[in-house]
Amino acid sequence: MSDPRFDRFSDRRFFTSESVTEGHPDKICDQISDAVLDKILEQDPMARVACETAATTGLIVIMGEITTTASYQPAEIARDVVRRIGYDDSSKGFDANTCGILTSLHHQSPDIALGVDCALETRGNKVDAFDIGAGDQGMVFGFACDQTPELMPLPIALAHRLARRLTDVRKQGMVPYLRPDGKTQVTVEYEGDRPVRVDSVVVSSQHAEEIPIETIREDILREVIRPVLKEAPIQPDERTSYFVNPTGRFVIGGPNGDSGLTGRKIIVDTYGGFARHGGGAFSGKDPTKVDRSGAYIARYIAKNIVASGAARRCELQIAYAIGVAQPLSVLVNTHGTGVVADSELAEIVRRLFDLRPAAIIETLGLRRPLYSATAAYGHFGKEGLPWENTDRIGDIQAAL
Repeated sequence: MSDPRFDRFSDRRFFTSESVTEGHPDKICDQISDAVLDKILEQDPMARVACETAATTGLIVIMGEITTTASYQPAEIARDVVRRIGYDDSSKGFDANTCGILTSLHHQSPDIALGVDCALETRGNKVDAFDIGAGDQGMVFGFACDQTPELMPLPIALAHRLARRLTDVRKQGMVPYLRPDGKTQVTVEYEGDRPVRVDSVVVSSQHAEEIPIETIREDILREVIRPVLKEAPIQPDERTSYFVNPTGRFVIGGPNGDSGLTGRKIIVDTYGGFARHGGGAFSGKDPTKVDRSGAYIARYIAKNIVASGAARRCELQIAYAIGVAQPLSVLVNTHGTGVVADSELAEIVRRLFDLRPAAIIETLGLRRPLYSATAAYGHFGKEGLPWENTDRIGDIQAAL
């Protein structure tokens, strides 16, 4: 019998997604940038923030454009974040208490502010508070599908659960020799567009030097992998492969092992590659930046479409021009699972949802400090975030 992975006529296929823990160097930077944003929004909801962070051995650099009346200390915010993650001693490769921190922050460009403050459509004759322009050009994507209760693709959902569990067992002392840096990866086998089995699981975790690899593999399999997969919608089988620290050693981690940068894990942040991505990162950006707010409203709409029964799978694209309030285009793609034509769903979206940046901010309540919760383990599929609400199901069903 042929292996379906290599049979071009088979309807079976394999899809893989990865996640990283909060101690990964790129995620350290995302968390610092969003912690700065949240601290500012606590005091100044109208602030304009574009905060970037970089990290390397013994050094953090915080840079960007911030216009605000808030009082904040970016260096202390960064130290608090790194300490909470668990890098609190040089033996772990990075120390929040002794690392160097450089800052280079200045005001938002007045040329950008001009278009945000008043949209092109009403320039010189602003009609209402929603007539602000997009903070940049570009396109954003939102996605939802019925593979998990949270309406996320199964591979990225499982990868995030594994990464979070890896952090939990470290912080709770269940596997005390683990260190903050880590990665997970899950491959799911599909039959058509339906997941049918978990094919492989990869977990790599930074660890104390003296621990044998056999102990690490046994502990992670017992405390991390099995508890997560036990709760998965699809159970592993006898053919499922497990890879724990496959190089055999992961002592050097965090910024000591690899440099970090805000916005370098955009696929981990979204749908694990299962849907398209507009290219813009999220962390450190206030909601006038449609890279962030546009992606959030796109997820909100796609999730409500799937939750309403209008489609089993929905990808939504919205495109913007800098300084222009109304989107240039709205595209719905249900991959053939919709109960009506995709063009009809796109018209329904246009009628039901105000997609001007200021209206998005109002709809989702984005001028508040809620962003630190998004900076690790994904921006989507989490309870408590406003773009995860399914409160427009009735409106969509009525429109249909």
